[in-house]
Order: sequence, then C-alpha cells, then structure tokens
Amino acid sequence: MNHQAGTRLEFPDGFVWGAATAAYQIEGAPDTDGRGPSIWDTFAHTPGRVANGDTGDVAADHYRRFRTDVAMMAELGLLAYRFSVSWPRIQPGGKGPANQAGLDHYERLVDELVAHGITPVLTLYHWDLPQELEDVGGWGERDTAARFAEYAELVAARLGDRVPAWTTLNEPWCSAFLGYAAGVHAPGRTDPALSLRAAHHLLLAHGAGTEALRAALPAQAQVSITLNLCAVMPGATSPAATNAVRRIDGLGNRLFLDPLFRGHYPADVLRDTERLTDWSFVADGDLAVIATPIDLLGINYYTPTLVDSGPADPAPSPWPGCADVRFVAQPGPATAMGWAIDAQGLRTVVHRVHEEYAPVPLMITENGAAFEDELGADGGVRDHERISYLRDHLAVVHEAIESGVDLRGYFVWSLLDNFEWAYGYAKRFGIVHVDYPTQARTWKDSAHWYRRVIEENGIDIG
Repeated sequence: MNHQAGTRLEFPDGFVWGAATAAYQIEGAPDTDGRGPSIWDTFAHTPGRVANGDTGDVAADHYRRFRTDVAMMAELGLLAYRFSVSWPRIQPGGKGPANQAGLDHYERLVDELVAHGITPVLTLYHWDLPQELEDVGGWGERDTAARFAEYAELVAARLGDRVPAWTTLNEPWCSAFLGYAAGVHAPGRTDPALSLRAAHHLLLAHGAGTEALRAALPAQAQVSITLNLCAVMPGATSPAATNAVRRIDGLGNRLFLDPLFRGHYPADVLRDTERLTDWSFVADGDLAVIATPIDLLGINYYTPTLVDSGPADPAPSPWPGCADVRFVAQPGPATAMGWAIDAQGLRTVVHRVHEEYAPVPLMITENGAAFEDELGADGGVRDHERISYLRDHLAVVHEAIESGVDLRGYFVWSLLDNFEWAYGYAKRFGIVHVDYPTQARTWKDSAHWYRRVIEENGIDIG
C-alpha cells in the first residue's frame, strides 16, 4: 500500500468510530450489588498467576465512575462504545433469576450512553465466567452453553429496547486455549483435550445465545461474535514451516470460521487433534446451532503470527497438538508486549475473511497497542508510537473499504488503561491514562488525535 505523503483518507459516511473495554478489566467493585465471584477473581487472587499480584478488585473503578467516563467519551466524540456485561453481576452463580441490582447498573450505563448520543455495543461474555459454573466443569460442560443462552435472554429482556448491537462472545480462542490448555488465563487449566471441548461448547453457547437473542430482541437488532483472527505466516521457507502455518491457521482461524459460516469443523484440524480427542462431544444438531446466521462479524487484531517447526516445547501450549510448532519473532518495531507492529497482518485477515467466507459485514472491534506511557512534567502523555500504530492500521481499514470489503467501523483498544489480564497493571493500552492510586484520567496525545479523526471522519498519512 503506497500512499503519497500528505494523503488524506476520508472514511464513508456512517462509519462507526468507537472505543472498547471489558468489565473485569475496568469495573472493580467485585462485591457490590450482589455480584458473585468470576473465574478471574479466583485466578487473580491465586498467588503467582498475575504479575505483581495484581487483581481487578479496583481496576479503573468504572463501576462507580461510569457517568464521568461516559461524559469523557462524549467529549472524545465517540459514536459507539463497546463494553461487556459481567455475567456474575447478572447471575451470581451462573444460573437462576436475574440479580436486578446488576441489571440496574447496566441499564444506567446504557441510558447514560444514549443520553450522550453514543451507541451502546454490548458484549455478553468477555471471559468472566461465574465461578460456580467453573466449579462444575465450566466450558468443558455442555450445560454451560445452555446457561449462557438463559443469561443472554435475561440481559436482552432488560436492555433490548435500547441496545441495537449485541455480541455473544469475545475471542473464544482465548477462553478455550489460554484458559484450558496453556493455563495462563482463568481458570488456569492445562488440559489440551478439555480445551477442545471448551472451544466447541463456547461456539455452541454462541449459537444458542444467538437464538435466545433473536427471540428476545427487536427484529432490527444486530447480533455478532468477535474473533481474534490470526495472520499466520511462515517464519522460514520449508515444507515444515508451511505445515506449521496450516496447523496454527486451523486452530486459530478455521476452527471458528468454518463452523460459524460453513456449518462444519475443518477436517484437517479434526485429524491433527485425533490423538487428543475423538470429538464425540459434538452432538447431532450442534453445528446447525453454531451456524445460526449472524448480522456482523467482529475482528480483533494486534500483531501477526510467524511460525516454523521446531523441537517440542515442554511448557503447556495454547495450541493443542502443536507443541512442536515454534513461534518466530518478527524483526522490526514492537510494542511493550513484545508484539511486532505490522498493519499488513490486519490487511491479510480482513481480505481473507471477505474473500473466503464472504460472510456478513465486518467491524474491527479491537485494535491498539501497549507502550511505556508516562505522565510528563507538563501533565501530558506523549504516546506518538501509539498514534503511528493506529494511523497505519486505519490506513489498512480504509484500503479494505476502498477495495470493496463491507467494513463498517473501528473500535480502538482501549478507552482506558486497565487490568491487562495476567500482566496486571504493568501494560497500558488506553488512549486515556489512568493513575491507579488516584483514578485520575488524563488524555494521552492519542486521545486528542483520535478525537480529531472522529471529527473529520478521516486520517492524514505522511
């Protein structure tokens, strides 16, 4: 993609500019208004699981500060806000009648957004499974999918008249494989066979949840799922590297895209994993439920994935059956996470989905970067690396739209610095800096830049 220096890229009328967050990462207030414990409460409070012993007990204190945070979103000019509902706030034990105080909170948040002209984009599951459900098997059990559909119905019944856009799950790959295979996310299990069952039950939950939402929501409401799709590339020129790409692409992309849009699991992935499981947990009718039509696909993208074959790694892998796949560091600039910065990976993902699956309209539901952000003596945060990262990725979004991809919006990750899962508070992704001891919010330079992008519905390249 060769843009002339000084090129102005205008986005289509109606393009949705937003920012995204997740409940456990920002809310705090874990014991407030009847909320039950989630797997992330348990995981974060287990010594050695999270950097520095950090937990989400306070996080960005958004549960108490949501009104001022929404006012800040309005000042930013956000057209939409993607947030998640905490399942244990709605059903403290993961089943049974709704906790009305929990629903009341999200109703207040939605009403505040609507009052400020910001479209609420609601995610039902961003990894905070009620602990009581995990205690009886979690995503390893079919019943969890049924419980999720009941939860979806409860939230839709209360908020369906004001929330036009619904997402069932955020990144089921992470829930299944970081949580149940590698053990680096909650619930911290390291069972490759169980992780494949979890992946299926998460997809089944999506399908059952979509059916429940369809029954409860107005006809014009949009239902989606968000996937963290991989731009998988060979880290060497060899048949072994090519095969490693196929295997990682199978588990990272096609294991989710194929059942959602083609109604079946990829045959090669079933073969690759047959020594781990016989897939007998896939019951008749499951794939038809999973393939229930959706209105939109959310794509989260941060960094490309380079792979080669190598000696088996003894550490638990988030890639079942792929201990002999080696992940190769890409040369060049990287974020504070050590993730290579390469916007062309986003181009690869978006065009691949458009061309091979031609499914439904697309949204970039997360894209962003962590850097070593510090408050300067003048009280500002000079995060020009983040501005460069966002600009380069938005140029790819613009190019995709120009080439015919139905891509309707972009949500920066994240609105606020927050609890970054197993990294605790050591990594900052926000365009707004949070001083955790005081909870003071400070716009980084990237927030001022993003406000101008939204105002002008475009970016300047070069």
